Amino acid sequence: MCKTKGLDISEASDMELEPSSDSSMESSDSEVEISEAENEAAETVQEEEEESEDEVIKAIKRECERKNDHPPVINCEDFITDISFHPGSDILAVANIVGDVMFYKYSNEENSLQNTLELHTKACRDIEFSLDGERLFSTSKDRTIMLSDVETGKLIKFYEDAHEVPVYSLTVIDENVFATGDDDGTVKLWDTRQNDRPIYKTKRNDDYISDMVTNESRKYLLCSSGDGSLTTIDLEKRAIYMQSEDHDDELTCLGLFRTETKLLAGSGKGKLYLYNWDEFGLFSDAFPGPKAAINALIPITENIVVTAGEDGNLRATHLFPHRHLGIVGQHDISVECVDICNNGTFIASSGHNNEIKFWNVQYFETIEKVSQKHKKHERKKELANNLPSSKVKNNAEFFSDMA
Repeated sequence: MCKTKGLDISEASDMELEPSSDSSMESSDSEVEISEAENEAAETVQEEEEESEDEVIKAIKRECERKNDHPPVINCEDFITDISFHPGSDILAVANIVGDVMFYKYSNEENSLQNTLELHTKACRDIEFSLDGERLFSTSKDRTIMLSDVETGKLIKFYEDAHEVPVYSLTVIDENVFATGDDDGTVKLWDTRQNDRPIYKTKRNDDYISDMVTNESRKYLLCSSGDGSLTTIDLEKRAIYMQSEDHDDELTCLGLFRTETKLLAGSGKGKLYLYNWDEFGLFSDAFPGPKAAINALIPITENIVVTAGEDGNLRATHLFPHRHLGIVGQHDISVECVDICNNGTFIASSGHNNEIKFWNVQYFETIEKVSQKHKKHERKKELANNLPSSKVKNNAEFFSDMA
């Protein structure tokens, strides 16, 4: 430090260059001590800032280094039209718009393509495994139905011109009987032991048959339609049992709950309609949603359903009592298909961007009940809540371990 600092220029010019006096030395030592203290304080602040920054980086790294609890994303070249898990093996069947079906072996570490079946000349609309997993049923826009051997890939049975218009949906009823629904609302029952003609045919709907389900007793076949109605077929009598009143929006998908005593239907306006079993004429309750179309749904537990939305979100809803639990996972655009694996560990979903994502949903097993109280003003918050499987973490959850 220059000892002339702070002096008048004229005074400085009259001074001789002599060794520093004791007083000047004391002043200099004092200033040095103050400077060192300031430096130490600055270093402490910098260290605290670096330590705080390190905590953020550590939190990010912990997020990135968490053990993968689900298979990685499957990216496909062609538009995905349907997915179906094998009932006993770690195999996922994937149908696409060019009529092919691909079999993927999945694990938490990697997915590998096992086989590709070139089945249909047009888009493959729906695929389902047989109850024993040995056969794959597929239907297509080309109006055909095929049964293929899963292990060898060979064609077992072929139904040409199965419907007069493109076939939209298919469901397996038992080891021999299956059902198909087409774009015009016609439903047909088939028996693989019979010839290539259907064993039953009916048309009670004015629009496409979006989905079909039956329960373990296989007494009824429930068929949802784009015309907004639910048609029930008595499988034993092979006759119409009941047709519901029309809704003001299309019914898009179906699922069974409460030991198959409740039927849930998703709709094009985002609502969920609940029916009591054997009372399919009129829904018993309706649950509002995010107002985005529900394209598919899958039962997770006896009380929880995951819906696939046109807004790109997979949402979990508790039905009894009704509460929105939050977002299970996200796609960039509309989610079209969802299915759950054979042991219930995770679900798979596909969107319009030709990718299949897996989501671990084991945490739902710990949810036994939720509060009866539901505050209407919290519905938006519940709809936006990110659950543990979501790729997006809630801020409070992400930084909770830094408090």
